[in-house]
Amino acid sequence: MTAIPDVESLLARMTAGLSQLLADGSNEDALLVGIHTGGAWLAERLHERLGLRTPLGTLDISFYRDDFSRKGMHPEVRPSRLPLSIEGRPVILVDDVLYTGRTVRAALNELFDYGRPASVRLAVLIERDGRELPVAADVAGHTLTLGRAERIKLRGPDPLRIERSHVDP
Repeated sequence: MTAIPDVESLLARMTAGLSQLLADGSNEDALLVGIHTGGAWLAERLHERLGLRTPLGTLDISFYRDDFSRKGMHPEVRPSRLPLSIEGRPVILVDDVLYTGRTVRAALNELFDYGRPASVRLAVLIERDGRELPVAADVAGHTLTLGRAERIKLRGPDPLRIERSHVDP
């Protein structure tokens, strides 16, 4: 079983990667947006580490999921909060785990309901195998190969920790 680095070291890698992404000046007014819940926790920490001037945004994609009719309503639906217009603005979307790509697809659908951003970049703590949609991270804290019955999840918010588990097929 491959060891997973601790969350703090992965956040440091993400901060370095995002700093490079922001360094070219075209992303100066980028809006950092975290996907609830794990992505929002990470986005808070990254926003602070990066010292961004723009306020932090959050998305709850519950109503945009393609499995909504099968899973039903998540008991903790939160409002999405985009404190600035995304029209023509670079957006950096943050999530905890990139797996199938369906969460990112749902987040993109919701974002575009708010307007047309100049660009959307994706930053994730863990990028794992198993993509079902053509989605890739621009910045990833760690890349991991897991078996189909293995799951990985960020728990938190304080302290943030990564849990690995197995599910019965």
